[in-house]
Amino acid sequence: QISWRLLLVLGYLFYLLLGAMVFQLLEKQAETHFRDQFQMEKLKFLQNYTCLDRQALEKFVQILMEAWEKGVNPKGNSTNPSNWDFSNSFFFAGTVVTTIGYGNLSPSTVAGQICVFYALFGVPLNLAFLNQLGKGLNAHLLTLERWVQKPGRAQVVQTLAVAIFLTTGTLLFLVFPPLVFSYVEGWSYGEGFYFTFITLSTIGFGDYVVGTNPNKHYIPVYRSLTAIWIVFGLAWLALVFNVGADLMEKFLQLKRHKSDLSLAEGATTKLEDEPEQPRIHIPS
Repeated sequence: QISWRLLLVLGYLFYLLLGAMVFQLLEKQAETHFRDQFQMEKLKFLQNYTCLDRQALEKFVQILMEAWEKGVNPKGNSTNPSNWDFSNSFFFAGTVVTTIGYGNLSPSTVAGQICVFYALFGVPLNLAFLNQLGKGLNAHLLTLERWVQKPGRAQVVQTLAVAIFLTTGTLLFLVFPPLVFSYVEGWSYGEGFYFTFITLSTIGFGDYVVGTNPNKHYIPVYRSLTAIWIVFGLAWLALVFNVGADLMEKFLQLKRHKSDLSLAEGATTKLEDEPEQPRIHIPS
C-alpha cells in the first residue's frame, strides 16, 4: 500500500512538473513576442504624438489597468450597461459560490468585499446542492437497472445507460453551448469550447467571459441563463470526474491486488521447492 501511495504521489508531482515545462515552452515565447510588440507600439505612439512624454503615457496605461481591474472595460463608454445590474450580479454570485472566480470583476467597496462571508456559507451550500443533484442523476441510472428482470441483461443496460448519460451530457454541456457562445460573443468554436470547459471545471482563468463585450447588446437574462447552465453543467462534469477518479482508484487497487497475489504465489512456490529436511531418528 505504501509503495502504491508513493507511486501515486510521484505520478502526481511528475504530472505537475510536466505541465509546467510544456506550458513554459508553449507560452513564454509568445509572451516575449507580445511584450516586445507592446513596447514597439508605445514607442510609435510617442513618435506620432510628440506632445506626450513617456511618463505621461505610462501614467495613462496605469489608469487603464486600474479601470480594467475594477471591471470597467477601457474600450467602453458611459452609455454601456452596468457591470452590476441584476443579471450581472446574479452571474457574479454564481461564480463566487461555485469557486470559478474569473477575476475580471470583483467588488471594489469595503461592504462588497465582505462577500467572503457570503462565500463562507455559499460554497458548502453549493457543494450540498451539487451532491444532491448528482445523487438524483445516479438514481435515474439505477432506475434503468431495475427495469431489467434477467441478470444477463443488467450489465448491458447499465453500460447503455452510462453511454446515454455521457453522450447526452456531452452534447448539452460541452458541444452545443460553444455554438451559442460563438454566435453571441463572436468567438470561434474553439474559443467557445475553451470557455465552456474552463468554466465547468471551475478553473476560471477569466480571459474569456460571456457578456463583457461593450460593442454588443445582450438580452438582460443572458448571463443569468448562463449561470443556470453552469450549475447543472458543474453537477454533470463533477460526476464524470468522480467516475474517472473511481476507475483510476480501481485500477490501482487491481494492480496492488495482482502484486499481492504474485508475492503470495512466489512465497508458496518457494516453500514447495524447498527440500524436505532430514529427520534424525533417536533410538529409544
